[in-house]
Amino acid sequence: MERRRPAALPALLCALELGAGPAARCSHEELKVHGIAVSADYCIAPAQTTREGHDLAVSVGETFSTVRGAFTRQSRLHFLAGEDASRVIEDVPLARLGLEGTLHTTLVLRRGLVRMEGAVLTPGAVPIK
Repeated sequence: MERRRPAALPALLCALELGAGPAARCSHEELKVHGIAVSADYCIAPAQTTREGHDLAVSVGETFSTVRGAFTRQSRLHFLAGEDASRVIEDVPLARLGLEGTLHTTLVLRRGLVRMEGAVLTPGAVPIK
């Protein structure tokens, strides 16, 4: 029998890692990697304001989980301020989830949320999202 975690739990853990209260904003993604469900949660603390066209550093708590394992990490991602949508590329090694390979992800900051816009699994350049 498979134990299932409540869907909101990873986002809550992510928000707690940030030390965030109600102001934290979280997104949740569900992917299939090698036939295994992978959850990815991104929680950001309110970003400092900066002038349009300049670097906007955003603190992001990231939680990745499967039935095989889970981990949380803190990242400082750099987006372009003043844009409707700004993107960054980030790698997620999957060994800590009990899976082989690395996800090369495209993350987008839009309307105060960080979301996974695309993901490719390597080796092999297998489209995941």
